Amino acid sequence: MSFLSSPHEAFSAGFYRDSDFDFAVRGLLGHAASGGSEPGEVLATIAGVKDGDHAAWFTAWHALGQRLLGLAGELRESDHFDSASGTYLRAASYLSLAVDSASDSERLEVFRQHRAAWDGFIDTTVYSADRVAIPYEGGELPGYLIRPSDDEEPRATLILNNGSDGSHSSMWGDGAYGALARGYNVLFFDGPGQQSLLFERGIPFRHDWEKVVTPIVDFLLARPDVDGERLAVYGISQGGYWVPRALAFEKRLAAAIVDPAVVDVSTSWLGQLPSPLRKLFEEGKRESFDRDMAIGMRFGASTARTWAFRARPFRAGSSHTDSYFDTLTEVQRYALGDLPAQITTPLFITAPEDEQFWPGQSEQFAGALTGEKVLQPFTAAEGANFHCQPLARTLTDQRMFDWLDATLAR
Repeated sequence: MSFLSSPHEAFSAGFYRDSDFDFAVRGLLGHAASGGSEPGEVLATIAGVKDGDHAAWFTAWHALGQRLLGLAGELRESDHFDSASGTYLRAASYLSLAVDSASDSERLEVFRQHRAAWDGFIDTTVYSADRVAIPYEGGELPGYLIRPSDDEEPRATLILNNGSDGSHSSMWGDGAYGALARGYNVLFFDGPGQQSLLFERGIPFRHDWEKVVTPIVDFLLARPDVDGERLAVYGISQGGYWVPRALAFEKRLAAAIVDPAVVDVSTSWLGQLPSPLRKLFEEGKRESFDRDMAIGMRFGASTARTWAFRARPFRAGSSHTDSYFDTLTEVQRYALGDLPAQITTPLFITAPEDEQFWPGQSEQFAGALTGEKVLQPFTAAEGANFHCQPLARTLTDQRMFDWLDATLAR
């Protein structure tokens, strides 16, 4: 089908030829149902941004986010807390896109603007929301525990495990909103390589994610408002690797959802390499690989930008930050191997049609499990294709929470 041959074909033809721009727009529109965006704001903003114009893309989302952040502050000062809350949330959503597209010199400041918008939402939301500090390896993981009401009733609680670059404002529409509507507590957290731990503290990802999830479980089980028998975890995008990895070792969770499952993170990297480069990497020729990659990056600004953004959380604090070979070698550690056979936690696994990053891995993971699992397809005919079903989050909530309700009730 030709690109945008008719406006009503945007769903199938795309909002942009640039796959990153297109996916971002779909994600924002999908979060409208949870208050994370306003479709008119999104469509009006992209109308002024040409395909592939990264500078204009950043400027547009940054300007919109800043404008709404200022408006939200005025609404709050005028005691219009409901209006302020929704405006803060939308500001956080748009500023999170600006964070992703900011230059290295701008990113920290823009991230702090995004987090200020999110914190404004936390302070004005109708839900009971607390900032928490989760003990972790002599320090702490910052997080937010949000409850449906301010009572101390022990409730089913859902740990929200974000992906490689997801923000709290995106996770609001990707699970938190639906969980709170159904009476769950939800826990947001910044893990290693994520959000404040990356941008403000320079802490990278780690492959052994059980070392992250187990302290979170310890923290929640000590709280009187958490029902320890109804504790679950949800992992989105690259969280679809981290959550199964943790489940192979952490057995106190009653249920888990992965959206989708990821058995080997590196396939989304290696699959993009031309055959000669991949051969150099597989043969362990570090110097030749780094040399040829550097040459290629000089002639592909978009590729270089994407590589730098994706690689940073893996190599933060590393002494080999300029080595492409070392970065890919690190990414290869993020593979489940034979660990699925050790998982006993009941699992709900999404399997979207047209998965862009890890196609077939949900099915592969489900096949390796010996315990209880549901493999749930999502299709283009339902408006629910692509990675994490960006335009079908209400349908995703319905299916995964109906399963979770029934599983925890047992």
